[in-house]
Amino acid sequence: MEVIRSQKRTASNDIVSTPTLPLYLTAPPMEVRLEEFELFAIDRLRVLKGVSDGLARGRNPNEMDDLVDTLWKEHMRLPDVSEMINKDIISHFVLRLVYCRSDELKKWFLSMETALFRHRFRIKKIEEQRAIVGEFGLPYKAVIGAELESLKERLVLVARSLCQTSSDVENIYYKVPFEEVPDLVATRRVLLQKGYAFVAGSQLVSLVVTQFRSHLSKALILTNRKWTTTIREREKDRLTPIVEALSTSYLGPDYTQSSEYADISLKDIDQVSKSSFPLCMRHLFEKLREDHHLKHGGRMQLGLFLKGVGLKLDDALAFWREEFTKKVGSERFDKEYAYAIRHNYGKEGKRTDYTPYACSKIITSAPGAGDHHGCPYRHFSEDNLKAALSRMGLSSRGMEDVMDKVRNRHYQLACTLTFEAVYGTSCDTGINHPNQYFEESQKILKSKTPTAPV
Repeated sequence: MEVIRSQKRTASNDIVSTPTLPLYLTAPPMEVRLEEFELFAIDRLRVLKGVSDGLARGRNPNEMDDLVDTLWKEHMRLPDVSEMINKDIISHFVLRLVYCRSDELKKWFLSMETALFRHRFRIKKIEEQRAIVGEFGLPYKAVIGAELESLKERLVLVARSLCQTSSDVENIYYKVPFEEVPDLVATRRVLLQKGYAFVAGSQLVSLVVTQFRSHLSKALILTNRKWTTTIREREKDRLTPIVEALSTSYLGPDYTQSSEYADISLKDIDQVSKSSFPLCMRHLFEKLREDHHLKHGGRMQLGLFLKGVGLKLDDALAFWREEFTKKVGSERFDKEYAYAIRHNYGKEGKRTDYTPYACSKIITSAPGAGDHHGCPYRHFSEDNLKAALSRMGLSSRGMEDVMDKVRNRHYQLACTLTFEAVYGTSCDTGINHPNQYFEESQKILKSKTPTAPV
């Protein structure tokens, strides 16, 4: 797969001959436009993050089937089937390059791609599923004749243990080494005999997914070697910056401009901080009021958030001045801090209009001693986090649900559950940005405020 500069591509030359569910066994011999390299990867990343959120929320297999189908149609579908297959393959191999670079990235990508493959396979028709099995070249033969008859009685017992009737015993079974279907063995959904599991035709998904995961795991190791030995340096001025940025990409609005629900003034800020700030910003705000100072990381995180929720430059200068001058004096504030505030608003230096930090950036920050920025769900101790959640009004049940997600490192979902507990409503999209939390909160609160009579 070769990445080229933007130019019109003739689809007939680059169509990859493959089933509608590719196995990604080898990178295709095709040219990819530079903008497709990034945009296709971003669309697939939206799907994988949706899968991750669904799994973290504990959705059952049928619900995950529906979710995957919806996500795929929303982000990956193209009018032309051949172009859609190409997009599928290109995006997979780009993200394979993105996520091969560390053990943590590999683990996440392997889990999400395997889950995506599992549910895409499950919603295929049985004929398509068998064709995919054939593509893998799995060496399993169907159990037939006398051998199948000799097992019928025990297969009926397995069916009954799964609350099925004897009529549910299928006509096609595959004899497979038991270690290749660990999920079926663990849940006692197969007959075991002499080191083999007898897998029903309807359970083909376990066979294929095991093979898919094994292949992808090995491929990620090989991709990492290529990345570190040749690709990273060779593509340092072109692809490497894109690859390194994609794993932490925020895929939603940038909140550069405040919306109708994000417009606060100095007189409102204390009340709004209690009613609508997410925990990360609420903590920074309280520490600023308490200590009259924040280190650089905290000033950037809180300052850009306040800009995104509609605090004007003059009000921002007044807000920070009021607090900092209680500790450093007016002259030092003007000399050391005022410039940075104007700079964040695009009024100094290169006049860049800086955007508020997304959750992905905040979670991956590394606060040191004396710092208060970062994500409380990741960086607080368990006791401190529980105390903070208690001050936000969470019940013991709600708090335990949040802590369960934190222990499993689902920090954004923990924040989403906090939002749902505080405002008593679901947030199906999940919280991905502090300013999103603020705006969704304001929508709810303003919808409950009676409109004054005209």
